[in-house]
Amino acid sequence: MPEDDAHLRAIVSAVSDAADHALTLWAGGETRVRQWEKVPGHPVCEADLAVDAMLRERLAAIDPQAGWLSEETADTVHRLGVPRVWVVDPIDGTRDYLRGRTGWAVSVALVEHGAVKIGLLSAPARNELWVAQAGRGATRNGKRLQAGTRTHLPGARVPADQLPRADRDLMVVDKPNSIALRMAMVAADEADLVATVRWGNEWDVAAAALICAEAGASVTDALGDALRFNRPNPTAFGLLCAAPGIHDAAVARLSPRARAILTQPPEQ
Repeated sequence: MPEDDAHLRAIVSAVSDAADHALTLWAGGETRVRQWEKVPGHPVCEADLAVDAMLRERLAAIDPQAGWLSEETADTVHRLGVPRVWVVDPIDGTRDYLRGRTGWAVSVALVEHGAVKIGLLSAPARNELWVAQAGRGATRNGKRLQAGTRTHLPGARVPADQLPRADRDLMVVDKPNSIALRMAMVAADEADLVATVRWGNEWDVAAAALICAEAGASVTDALGDALRFNRPNPTAFGLLCAAPGIHDAAVARLSPRARAILTQPPEQ
């Protein structure tokens, strides 16, 4: 499907309407939705499922040939046989959503042949709409984004609750629960670095990865390798999203930890 302005407007409308529905259910922090745990430590609520269903209907109408990969939908092999795939997290940052905090967003990416072509984050509780198209830049509420120019890793701003002892030379800034929003902070020059050393899912980062890349940030896995999307196993080990001037230094610091974790024998 051509990525013209009408196509993008239709996607923005679908995502914004779904996010507004999530906001209505959220009711300004007074959560009224039923919630449970998919597995211990991984909450889900009725709003996740409602937004997922709403997005699937609206996005399928925009591009009926595209496959579907979502946190809240059972995965199938169908998506591997089509060139385009919607990669969706209906509510990224469910913990903040359930706690009445604003650090959550609806995340939607359109992936074509393994690369993100369109990425959107709608964070209605923060009055934020982030939009990126491959090769056409990224915006927040219509304002063009540009990642920061930091060239030294010490002092880099990191959205975190606290930092490991080895990283106390970095600076903690406010941390939304949504990893997509934390990445978007790098795109907006409100943070310099977001890093993880654990297995993560494509739907968590696909949209934000394009937003960051189009703002000039560097986005890789924890080993410094490029991210690819719509893989048979839609996961990657770790994430490193950084201002371009500190990415190499961040890889040098993070990758030994990542390799140590990857080479640990499995627990018996």
